[in-house]
Amino acid sequence: MNDGTRHETGLPTTAVGTNQDAFGLTEWGLLSGVALIWGSSFVFMAIGLDAFNPGVITLARVSLGALTLAVIPRSHVAIDREDHRRVFLLGIIWIGIPLMMFPIAQQWIDSSVAGMLNGAVPITSALWATLLLRRLPGWKQLLGIGVGFIGVLAVSAPEVVDSSSTALGAALVIGAVVLYGLSTNIAVPLQQKYGALPVLFKAQLAALVIVVPFGIIQIPGSTWAWPSALAMVPLGVLGTAVAFVLMGTLVGRVGGPRGSVAIYFVPIVAIVLGVIVRGDTIEPIAIVGAGLVLLGAWITSRKET
Repeated sequence: MNDGTRHETGLPTTAVGTNQDAFGLTEWGLLSGVALIWGSSFVFMAIGLDAFNPGVITLARVSLGALTLAVIPRSHVAIDREDHRRVFLLGIIWIGIPLMMFPIAQQWIDSSVAGMLNGAVPITSALWATLLLRRLPGWKQLLGIGVGFIGVLAVSAPEVVDSSSTALGAALVIGAVVLYGLSTNIAVPLQQKYGALPVLFKAQLAALVIVVPFGIIQIPGSTWAWPSALAMVPLGVLGTAVAFVLMGTLVGRVGGPRGSVAIYFVPIVAIVLGVIVRGDTIEPIAIVGAGLVLLGAWITSRKET
């Protein structure tokens, strides 16, 4: 009998979400929290880059994230030995490598472009789920993901037109997006077995294995500035600790492809923050795009029949 989980040795495993029904208040709350926190993370990274090299930013945020989770007793629940490699892999490909890639990429690519490319996470998540489960997601998921991505393109279009970017910066973000898609699937059975807190705490400790050397070698080229230093606090506590736990909980409940639609709201949050903080204007096409994102998320959130 196929229970929706892949068990082959040597391959990452995934599973369907425990909630196959339409999203309830809990799911929408988790999704909103992820979108709000990660939508502001690009701003904090940009502030950090004013003084710190990319490796220092990654080291600061992952260290603060791990310290935040360390003070929560539930984070210290033991992980079975058979799952140690999966948790380690999750820490490397969901936290360590992507969080190094994004600040590096933002040296050559604008936040708007990074946000738009990051919007492809639900697509890569659906592709990985198809590979690991050997079946396509439901038609509502596929339709919702497609509509939502068109919305992300429309939301980001006005910002992207006037942006400066390079192929290298875009390639780094795309690489991170592919890893994010795999990660949202690997996290599902682990969260269902242990809960998000112990999985994400140990995954962040694993990420430090590659983040610490990367950060240390870039300290000499950095300078000190209070705004950049203070920006690391929300980036670490919220963007690396809280948001990952919320996202892990969400994908455990609804599966990788459905849960990853939270990423579609990230560019919308970034644009709204630009209006509130910097007095930016919103183009009509962005408003249309936001409507498509909402429609796509709603379709994806429906129960498959």
